[in-house]
Amino acid sequence: MTTHDIRTETANGIGFIALDRPQALNALTTAMLHAIRNALDGWRHDHAIKAVVIYSPHPRAFCAGGDIRFLYESAKAGERAAMDTFFIDEYKLNHAIFTYPKPYIALVNGVVMGGGMGISQGARHTGGLRVVTGSVKMAMPETRIGLFPDVGVSWFLARAPGAIGRYLAATGTTIGAADALYARLADAYLDDAAVSDLVEMLKRHRFLDGVDVMRFVEGEAVKHKVSPTPDGSALAAARTQIDRHFAAGNGTAVLASLEREAQADGPGSAWAARTAEQLRECSPLSVDVSMELVDRARLSSMAETLRRDLDLTRTVFERGDVVEGIRARIIDKDNRPAWKAARVEDVTSDEVRRMFESAWTPDTHPLKLLRD
Repeated sequence: MTTHDIRTETANGIGFIALDRPQALNALTTAMLHAIRNALDGWRHDHAIKAVVIYSPHPRAFCAGGDIRFLYESAKAGERAAMDTFFIDEYKLNHAIFTYPKPYIALVNGVVMGGGMGISQGARHTGGLRVVTGSVKMAMPETRIGLFPDVGVSWFLARAPGAIGRYLAATGTTIGAADALYARLADAYLDDAAVSDLVEMLKRHRFLDGVDVMRFVEGEAVKHKVSPTPDGSALAAARTQIDRHFAAGNGTAVLASLEREAQADGPGSAWAARTAEQLRECSPLSVDVSMELVDRARLSSMAETLRRDLDLTRTVFERGDVVEGIRARIIDKDNRPAWKAARVEDVTSDEVRRMFESAWTPDTHPLKLLRD
């Protein structure tokens, strides 16, 4: 079935979801969210369906995120209900994937950012797999537009090795396949050219159950070797510095640490200088919010994480930097955002705390029924 830029089909006991909006790098619309959710709901209790595979048949992207222009236009028009509906639907889908009772396998190629992370990261929790290809460009670059790493991704970042989660959340750094495997944001690797063949094999091969499907995919993946290896990735090479500078503290403390090393003219000074410059490009408020978000996610369930994400969507659009960030980076593309706090040193702890205030009581929260 083809509907709303999503193609779904069943074959050989597997439900297949193909993202089919290549002109927008498969960015998610409300209709796409509904189409994916409807397919998953239909297969949840269907005993004939053993597993689910989601993929993109297009080489440039798995999914570039949510429909940012729609959110910007809704915010400018004061259509808060439309924005709430988008995020509520998206986060309900993220939770449905995370708690899915059958192996969910995400074959991730090309650009995977924002909402694309939300529809792929939960695969591991289902007993499925997150398979990345050599073309992967993975990121949560939200601090560059005044947003934060939402869609429950802070839960996964909080469980990355060392301070990698705080580093990726604050800087929005784009990582490749080896980095993703090292950061525990992927489970297996496949060459790009092998994806379509794997999908076809899954449609023909006979499987006993979902575990059998997952093991077949693992068996195909071990035939392919990522280069560099995870231990030789850029993240691995920078791990000592990432842990030193990003393990604790707010944006002010992190930048001060980076700039001290940059000025020391030692072996890590160039990396520290580049990273400090990268942070200076981001919304100062969002940098602090994003690291705090990862810290809170360490002791949270996915349901709690998604409720927190929804709370933050309200505050960042009402009194944060996101509308200005989208204008500067995506709409006008002048790359000169006028952040509410000009420098990270100007952000106060009280401002950060207020961003986490909820617009709802526990009894009225739109995501109150989510349970892990």
